Amino acid sequence: MDFYKGNFAAFALLNAVLAFREYRQVDAQQEKDDESKAEAEGKRVVLDKFKWNFIPIYLLVNGADWLQGPYIYPLYKDEKGLVEEVVAALFMTGFLAGAVSASFTGNLADRYGRRLACLVFCVIYSLSCLALLSDDIVILFIGRMLGGVSTTLMYSVFESWMVTEFNKQFPDEPGSTLSGIFSIMTTLNTVVAIIAGVLAEWVTDFTGTEKAPFMTAVACLMLAFAAINSRWSENFGDKAEQTSVLDIEGNGTAPKSTLRLFIEDKRLLALGVTASIFEGSMYIFIFFKFPALKLAHKLSGLTDGLPFGLIFAILMCSMMLGSLLYKYIMTHYPHVTPTRLLICTLSVAAASFFIPVLWRDERVTMWCFCVFEICCGVYFPLMAYQKGKIVEDGVRANVYGLMRIPLNVFVVLVLSTTKEGVRHRDLVFTSCSALLLAAVAVNGMLQ
Repeated sequence: MDFYKGNFAAFALLNAVLAFREYRQVDAQQEKDDESKAEAEGKRVVLDKFKWNFIPIYLLVNGADWLQGPYIYPLYKDEKGLVEEVVAALFMTGFLAGAVSASFTGNLADRYGRRLACLVFCVIYSLSCLALLSDDIVILFIGRMLGGVSTTLMYSVFESWMVTEFNKQFPDEPGSTLSGIFSIMTTLNTVVAIIAGVLAEWVTDFTGTEKAPFMTAVACLMLAFAAINSRWSENFGDKAEQTSVLDIEGNGTAPKSTLRLFIEDKRLLALGVTASIFEGSMYIFIFFKFPALKLAHKLSGLTDGLPFGLIFAILMCSMMLGSLLYKYIMTHYPHVTPTRLLICTLSVAAASFFIPVLWRDERVTMWCFCVFEICCGVYFPLMAYQKGKIVEDGVRANVYGLMRIPLNVFVVLVLSTTKEGVRHRDLVFTSCSALLLAAVAVNGMLQ
């Protein structure tokens, strides 16, 4: 236990130092910029109002998701006593539902409103959490289906709403401003994730059940629903540009129009391939990280349980470190292109999957997992910024949703082969490492 507490303290301290240093540098820069100070101040006030109209709700939504992270696997495996194959089938059902829903939810959000889609998300995800109160296997599978649809909505409609509103309200703002917003979102999101990990462990210990974090998540989602309903305006896509993989209109032309966006723009194609591999590997990591740590813990000769909430908080501290590093690199090293940074991130992530297969030690495994989370902290604001530049506002939610189809299919294929034992897990980690290196090659060739 001391190992994990020490790591948590070290990462928290490092993040605090880097965040304070970044704050001091920004503050010093503002003192130097005296020209057009009144005009700049007015613009900053409007921009801050925009950010804080979106970010607290974004954090509530993600907080609800983070609360579930540490205990979704232990709840199925330990408290409900389900075998590994059934747990894998539940996870697979969620990703399969996500893949199917991704073919039409983005188009519907563009057509009928991103704000409405965000409200629907809050309701559906709450029902997914409430389904875990039951031990009926059918209800559990229905819950995972709702969870899969919710995940697709969460990773497409919220960001789509924000980017479209930003482009509408600040059409002349430089791209660095949007990049800064994504960096703030990722950094604060990791702070929320750290708090969520600690809170999830506390409510579990307090109530004596691993269902408690999921009920806490419902409360967060209802608060987000009320805030969205009262504070956000509606925005839509360009109806003339809206298309879907599924031909909703029945005219037989929509699929070609949608897919042509990826075929004709090699930057978008590279981003789609990268997102499928990296985020797919991330979801596989979420499923296998605790079993891998439990095995390494057991091989160390220890019989006590692992502090899942604390481990989750450590990993989120690592992700926060990654987001701070991203902001530092983008600010101080402008010659580092997004493509070069992405290639470096993918390469390090590949190593973090492969090393635990070669070196089966609890500390090494945990540190490699921390490195992968650092890569996640760099990846998400970087990818969000790239998508914000490349994808047109009129089809933003649709394209974001479509990018999740191969991602979900990839995860489903991996989980469908899940077996008990370390050999299968090693094969999965090695495969993820190889695919991440393939993503490096794709970005090198296509961009």
